[in-house]
Amino acid sequence: MTQDNSLAEALAGCYDEQVQRLVKERLAAGVPPAEILAECNRGMIELGERFARQDCYIPELLFGGRIMRTVVGELAPMLQESDAAEPVGKVVMGTVQHDVHDIGKDIVVMMLRGVGFEVLDLGVDVPPEKFVEAIGQHRPTVAGMSVLLTTCYQSVGATVEALRRAGLREGVSLMVGGAAASELLRVNTGCDFYGKTAVDGVKFAGRLVAIDD
Repeated sequence: MTQDNSLAEALAGCYDEQVQRLVKERLAAGVPPAEILAECNRGMIELGERFARQDCYIPELLFGGRIMRTVVGELAPMLQESDAAEPVGKVVMGTVQHDVHDIGKDIVVMMLRGVGFEVLDLGVDVPPEKFVEAIGQHRPTVAGMSVLLTTCYQSVGATVEALRRAGLREGVSLMVGGAAASELLRVNTGCDFYGKTAVDGVKFAGRLVAIDD
């Protein structure tokens, strides 16, 4: 473990005390808070990669997210002072209408926030008009729809069509994921991206704003 990547590796390994110690050491050494946050972001991306490889599981992913939130809370005042607290992009996320499952969506939201996105989480059972309202108001780079029930396929298509009717479809990239989602569903509903895993969705959003994988 080298000095350059030790903080990222500590976060990817969910070593809470080590992460907090390394953050304090870097601040004491005069490392800019934005650089510390960027290193933590790399750790979150690596944690997501490990989750995708099944080298870790949901509890580790959630614990890593809590560690990241603690770091962000400590760095936020300094980032605001240095005008370096701008999010890398905006994302609107929600589980589609008639589907009340949220675990997968919550993981994606946590990971997106961990790598620097501002995320508006609409929750579950989100009707098309609520997606339209949020996207129209916040103008995100990406909007994500989670669908875990095959009976809710129509909700995905209805949301895309509602965005078209509102004149918002061309201004946002749409991703769909969840246990019931597939590449075929993406094609049939006119979404831009299907993510098999949470990591896939985060990578897609990251590419749109030029975050390195």
